[in-house]
Amino acid sequence: MAGKHLASVDSADRQWMALALEQARATAAAGEVPVGAVLVDGEGLLASAGNCPITSFDPTAHAEIVALRTAARRLGNYRLPGTTLYVTLEPCLMCMGAILHARVERLVYGATDPKGGAAHSLYQIGSDHRLNHQLKISGGILAGECAALLRQFFRKRRKVGSTPAVGAMLADDEPAGE
Repeated sequence: MAGKHLASVDSADRQWMALALEQARATAAAGEVPVGAVLVDGEGLLASAGNCPITSFDPTAHAEIVALRTAARRLGNYRLPGTTLYVTLEPCLMCMGAILHARVERLVYGATDPKGGAAHSLYQIGSDHRLNHQLKISGGILAGECAALLRQFFRKRRKVGSTPAVGAMLADDEPAGE
């Protein structure tokens, strides 16, 4: 990863990402693509969520969006300055747009998404200086665990022979988008 996409990482980042992984595991148990998100501020946890577009019949119900909505309602404000969003998979274009509009200060993600990542892999939306807000971005936090959870989920789906109601299947050993 290029240095400009990395911000400092500390033990709290690993702790919050571990909580996002718990959300992702619960999401997998519900049959959703295992992506979890946690939003925090200086006071602590504001919201946590897992992917739920299939069960909620909502194509926008990615973990990041659900966490942002929950926190905004809790705080009574659609702007979330001074917050950090932890997500187990690099956000897609839709989620990056929502993160920027909410004015999240920092994004920390686990696994990269070479097929749909909009923080670093395909696009660098959060660091595009043509936009009116940029993020501090740290990638690769607990990446191995995050990617392994996604691979295991999709391998299991392939083995059972079911076709998920979400986008394209992963190639072996690649993280997937939502």
